[in-house]
Amino acid sequence: MSEMLFARLLPILLLIGSNVFMTIAWYGHLKFKSAPLLLVILASWSIALVEYCLAVPANRWGSAVYSAAQLKAMQEVITLTVFVGFSILYLGQKITVNHLIGFALIAAGAWFIFKAP
Repeated sequence: MSEMLFARLLPILLLIGSNVFMTIAWYGHLKFKSAPLLLVILASWSIALVEYCLAVPANRWGSAVYSAAQLKAMQEVITLTVFVGFSILYLGQKITVNHLIGFALIAAGAWFIFKAP
C-alpha cells in the first residue's frame, strides 16, 4: 500500500474505531437502566478513554492530508453510520425514513465540505 493511501486511510479507520467506542459509551448503558447512574458514568468514561486514544491520533495524523473541516465532516458521517448499525443491532430500534433523510442531509453537508475550494 502506498504511503499516501495509508496516510489517507489510517485516520478513517481510527475514526471508525473511535466512534464504535464512543457510541457504546454514550448509548450502551440504555440496556441497563436499572444500573446506578454513577456506575454508568464511570463505565462510560472508561470506554470513552479508548475512544480518545483513537480519535486524537486520527485527527493529528489526519491533519497531514485533510483539513480540520474535512476531518470533522468525516467524523460526523462515520458517527451516524456507526450509530445506525448500533441502534438496530444492539438497541433493537428501528430507523425510520425520516431518520435516513436527516442523516442523508448531514452526509450531503459533508460532501460539500470535501468539494469546497
